[in-house]
Amino acid sequence: MADLQKSKQPRQQPRSHQVVKATTAVTTGGFLLVVSSLTFTATVILLAIATPLLIIFSPVIVPAMIAVHLLLMGFLASGGFGVTGITVMYVTGRHPPGAAQLDQAGMKLVGKAREMKERGEQFGVKAAH
Repeated sequence: MADLQKSKQPRQQPRSHQVVKATTAVTTGGFLLVVSSLTFTATVILLAIATPLLIIFSPVIVPAMIAVHLLLMGFLASGGFGVTGITVMYVTGRHPPGAAQLDQAGMKLVGKAREMKERGEQFGVKAAH
């Protein structure tokens, strides 16, 4: 029974281990406090510098950002409409306009490639003799 009571009592860590833990915690906390203070100071300084510039150039920046936004939305919408159209054609089983011409051009390229391969093989045989 005495063994059970001993095992339930929390074990005390050595004093040197506690000192090392406390020193590490204080050092880490101090370092993080310094880094966060520097970050905050830099943010305040840059904001103080940038605010007048933003106010001066806002008549140019705001319309430019609106134009860029509209341009990007137009590109995204046109791409989305194109993908939607191709998807509808695929689902309904139709081929896009010009698909037959594209297939025909591909077959011509394959035929020319075979022809060039055969010529190369014939030239290789003649050069070997």
